[in-house]
Amino acid sequence: MFAMPFLSKIYALVIPLVGFYIVVRNKNRNHEVILVSAYLVGVEVFLRMTGGNLNNEFVKMCVIIFMFLGMLYRNFAVSSLIYGLFLLLLIPGILVATDTVEINFDTDLKKALVFNLSGPLCLGIASFYMYKRKILLTDVQKILMIMGLPIISTVMYLFIFNPSIKDVVTGTQSNFETSGGFGPNQVSTILGLGMFIFFSQMVLFPKSKKMIFINGIIFVFVSYRGLATFSRGGVITGVVMIVCLIFILYYFSNSAGKAKVGIVLGLLFLASLAIWGYTSMQTRGLIEKRYANKDARGREKGDRLGGREAIIGADYKLFLENPITGVGAGMGKELRKDALAQEVASHNEITRMISEHGLFGIFGLLILFVTPFVLYINNRQHLYFLSFFVFWLLTINHAAMRIAAPAFIYSLCLLSVQIKNPQKTESLH
Repeated sequence: MFAMPFLSKIYALVIPLVGFYIVVRNKNRNHEVILVSAYLVGVEVFLRMTGGNLNNEFVKMCVIIFMFLGMLYRNFAVSSLIYGLFLLLLIPGILVATDTVEINFDTDLKKALVFNLSGPLCLGIASFYMYKRKILLTDVQKILMIMGLPIISTVMYLFIFNPSIKDVVTGTQSNFETSGGFGPNQVSTILGLGMFIFFSQMVLFPKSKKMIFINGIIFVFVSYRGLATFSRGGVITGVVMIVCLIFILYYFSNSAGKAKVGIVLGLLFLASLAIWGYTSMQTRGLIEKRYANKDARGREKGDRLGGREAIIGADYKLFLENPITGVGAGMGKELRKDALAQEVASHNEITRMISEHGLFGIFGLLILFVTPFVLYINNRQHLYFLSFFVFWLLTINHAAMRIAAPAFIYSLCLLSVQIKNPQKTESLH
């Protein structure tokens, strides 16, 4: 695809077509829609950086279609309608936006709504399907591996696109060259997810020492290229996900298991030192300044979040001016011009929901925050729950919902996961 970019568009069309065939052939008996959607989520950034995406919302729309297809075969839980309420709470913001556009004719309403609401819509529909679906822990592992395979392709493409990091890194800002020419924020996000996937593959259910070694090597390369993007959000998110998984494993392990977790933690620490040291050498120490929030000359930067503080402040001001209905879905970008003197899209889904949807947005966020934990009370065998929830929470705070990953990963929190296979458990096998 690097040599013949047109193949990327063919690839983008083939994935959903083959996925549709697999789902229909098997009548979604084993939740094939989850597996196909997982692959789409994993490949999205790769398609974008290679020009294969038909549009920015292509993968989100595909995931939504596959979730609906899955519900045709396997229906959905009545109690999942709480996410129907979440979607209904978005409607007032759409109506307010329509009124706003009548005053401001420069805004493309359709584009603004699709850009800002495709992520929440994808999350709501995926949550409908995933809500209390019974599944084995090993099957969740399978979902993660399928999601991780195209992330390997992404890393390989980055090495081909930019084989020598030394030649292109000259400052501490996010770097498009080391990110395959695409947005470092999104690339960092998917590579951070990849870090977690291959770490979990390495420490849980290892089939052989050979597979432990292979997953370990992939983990090292993904981590290295994630750091090289100079976009901190995704890497930090991946690290926090790994820490959460280690904490859960340690908490639920017996004394022998706790000793093994300790060994894993020690090896992870040594590997992290090696990855960081090599990256620092390749970037001539600039990566250290980046994470210390300094410029190339070692001077402290004025803000810690790359200008996001100003956007958050502007969102908060918009909410105070319109606390009930908000300023309207997608209107924040236009209205922030007064405060920031330029049109800037929000990187924070929480403040965007509050400013654009007002009180309705706050109620919607409460549903998203509370519901997974209510389910988790009776779903303690979901070892990935905390890591998945943290990925969603941290990602929407630094990268909003530009890609499908946070919406899909959030919905995986709602699965009813069981470690052993009781007689009536639905499995992906």
